[in-house]
Amino acid sequence: MAELTEQQKHLQSVLEQQQTLVSEINTLESQARSKREMAVKLQGIVEYLGGIGVELPKEEEATAAPEAPAPTANTEVVQPAPVPTAPSTGTAGLAS
Repeated sequence: MAELTEQQKHLQSVLEQQQTLVSEINTLESQARSKREMAVKLQGIVEYLGGIGVELPKEEEATAAPEAPAPTANTEVVQPAPVPTAPSTGTAGLAS
């Protein structure tokens, strides 16, 4: 087989990238379809449970028992030490 030119190598690379992307798209579409089916099933379960009277506690019932406050961590803010500066000598005493 003859040596491929630079343009032919580029075309080959582009075609391989395209095939990879098409494969990834097909995989993602399959995953999306599967997740959509699961969401529909879960919605059916929610509707069934709601139909037989299963409910979650109301907000005021859930918050009626206050939780203990979360412990706070002791934190210390450390300030960087000031950087000493050299005294300026000025130019007032210099002769030209």
